[in-house]
Amino acid sequence: MSRGLLEIRDAVRSGALTVADSIADAIRQIRKVDPELHAASQVFETEALERASEIDRSIAAGKDPGPLAGVAFTVKENICTRIGLTTAGSRILESYRAPYDATVVDRLERAGAVCVAKTNMDEFGMGSSTENSAFGPTRNPWKTTHVPGGSSGGAAALAAATRGMIHLGSDTGGSIRQPASYCGVTGIKPSYGRVSRYGLLAFASSLDQIGSLQGSARECAAALSVLAGRDPMDSTSLDREVPDYLAETRLGARGLRIGVPREYFPEGIDPAVRQRVLEAIDVLRKLGATVKDVSLPHTRYANPTYVLISGAEASSNLARYDGVHYGYRAEKHGSIVDLYARSRVEGFGPEVKRRVMVGTFVLSAGYHEAFYNGACRVRKLIRRDFETVFQEVDAVVCPTSPVTAFPIGDKIDDPLKLYAVDVLTVPANLASVPGASFPCGATSEGLPVGIQIYGRPFEDGTVLRLGAAFQDATEHHLAAPPVRAWEPAAGRKG
Repeated sequence: MSRGLLEIRDAVRSGALTVADSIADAIRQIRKVDPELHAASQVFETEALERASEIDRSIAAGKDPGPLAGVAFTVKENICTRIGLTTAGSRILESYRAPYDATVVDRLERAGAVCVAKTNMDEFGMGSSTENSAFGPTRNPWKTTHVPGGSSGGAAALAAATRGMIHLGSDTGGSIRQPASYCGVTGIKPSYGRVSRYGLLAFASSLDQIGSLQGSARECAAALSVLAGRDPMDSTSLDREVPDYLAETRLGARGLRIGVPREYFPEGIDPAVRQRVLEAIDVLRKLGATVKDVSLPHTRYANPTYVLISGAEASSNLARYDGVHYGYRAEKHGSIVDLYARSRVEGFGPEVKRRVMVGTFVLSAGYHEAFYNGACRVRKLIRRDFETVFQEVDAVVCPTSPVTAFPIGDKIDDPLKLYAVDVLTVPANLASVPGASFPCGATSEGLPVGIQIYGRPFEDGTVLRLGAAFQDATEHHLAAPPVRAWEPAAGRKG
């Protein structure tokens, strides 16, 4: 049985496990499952083992190895690393090597963690299935004919199929939480401004946030304690004290007030999803939380608002990929304008082109006020809904997605169907509140279901506290998918 993240940390600090052995096991796990999943886009075996040996020598010399010494981590393809490539899942960056590490990568390495791989994703984070990657789709370890969710699908698939690692992802409209739900793992999108975005290739800058996908709420808490905090390289990261998130996860659910919004159980939701989430809410009630019905009335406008705002920001952010400064350049072209056009046509995939065109349209003269400015006004109403509800409750609880993982190819030709699976996750990004998904059971087909918990801005600890209390009382997060490199403990679900 492979160790969990906290067990690895403690074993390394006690001398019972070397960093080299821990990292070698992480690489073994990835190599065992990846032929079936196509989740790891790059594996850094040589570099990782060299770094592990350096940390072991440092420990032998009596130096503090850091709070996450010996823990392996993977990095989503849109987060910069000096080793390997940073492609964002796109042909337009297929040969791009970043000259620096993202702040989150640097912080994990300073804490003693070791980067072992990068993970597949929907191109530039635009997608909900990891089918939009220029390098092929990732498969769900619970059912390899199905998607793992997206855009952090590679991270989610590895989080389910391996143990004891941190998997960095990014979340613009649910790209951590939705795949966490589909793959039966825990995934957190922190409050906007809680974690530095420096080194994250921007999709929609006012919505993007880096978080992690792991085996449990406590593992996410241990990672967030290292990742969080002000970064002078990112003006949107705020100077707020970083609490001891791991300590907060031990406080239990008793005394907390949770709201259940009627708008988050929409018509058309999978009956199994509804049932599993209601059962999970009942567990929280039995653990001492107070449950009440609440309303977030502008939720129904969240998806179109998200499409307009994210498209507009994508149009602006992706203008830099022009075939001149870096990245893919068309071989055959005429004028400089033709070079721009051909490089973008050949380098971008269909979903990226679709969103850039939508964004360019809503920013154009004559339409800017009606579409983009209108969406910004609705965003304020959505944020105000949350502010009002959080005067009554400490957290909001709802399904992560209205459906479970679907077959590969099932929705790829219908963008509106794909956008619809994010309807319950995009409000958190629009309102800048923290949100996380926790496994809460499965359908009769054995496909995981996730319960989502929202908290007040910068009360990420409350979200993880509720998730940890739920996981202490249940075993859903211990369930093992058919494709895996680890074995569950005796007596637990397998």
